Amino acid sequence: MKNDNLILSYLRQDARVSLTNMSRKTSIPISTLYERLKAYKKNYIKKNTAILNFDNLGYGARAKVLLKVSKKQKEDLREFLVKCQHINELVKVNNGYDFFVEFVFQNMKELEGYLEGLGNRFDIDDEKVFYIVDELKKECFMSNPLVEKMSKSYK
Repeated sequence: MKNDNLILSYLRQDARVSLTNMSRKTSIPISTLYERLKAYKKNYIKKNTAILNFDNLGYGARAKVLLKVSKKQKEDLREFLVKCQHINELVKVNNGYDFFVEFVFQNMKELEGYLEGLGNRFDIDDEKVFYIVDELKKECFMSNPLVEKMSKSYK
């Protein structure tokens, strides 16, 4: 189990890395890596996906939005947001708010129109909109095998 973080960091860096290459880099036998990956899929890995460049795909308007809604409509809003195709991320939060949502649209007009329609459809008590100007770092936690190798040597 001591190599789990190292293996996971290689997967976080490149989920398509071959077992042969990972074995060379980690000195862990391919058969061991294969068995560990099967276990990881049951316990640790939620989803294998690609991280897209939305700007290059024509989706230049993105915002993270905090929403606070009346108690009586909280479940209705949750169900509505779960089904929305313009949401990249939806999480339940605390500290006075209910949801933190990342919206993705082609342009600012569509995004603003959608948020306005959301306010008309639900009793939203408070809304804080943070427009994404530039992504500086994303999905990087536990993705550097060198850090994992170094942390092992200090234990």
